[in-house]
Amino acid sequence: MSRILAGALAVLLGLNALAMLFGSFWWYNAVPGVIATGPYNPHFVRDIGAAYLVVAAGLAWFAWRPAQGWPALAAGATFLTLHAGIHVFDASCSSDPVANLIRDLPGVYAPALIAAAIAVFRRPV
Repeated sequence: MSRILAGALAVLLGLNALAMLFGSFWWYNAVPGVIATGPYNPHFVRDIGAAYLVVAAGLAWFAWRPAQGWPALAAGATFLTLHAGIHVFDASCSSDPVANLIRDLPGVYAPALIAAAIAVFRRPV
């Protein structure tokens, strides 16, 4: 089951990464809440898209060959968890933290929780 979840998450995050890399302005306007973070910065969006592409590759590697790909999964899960932590902090400083937390649940917190859970519970011995 963890390999299927990792593979599915790799596809979703990979598609998000490609949108950020090759359609950064579209992505910036399409994803809820992004425009509230500041003016459009194509370089920044593509930088984060590159990070998401690496995360997707790590998840895919784990899905394909769990023992060999686990370190890449762990690194990707670490990025996703730190990214989620930044979103929690930003939400806590906002005028409507609960709405921000709910908005970011499917795209930020869920992937981080899934990847971290897989990394923790499927760690090779």
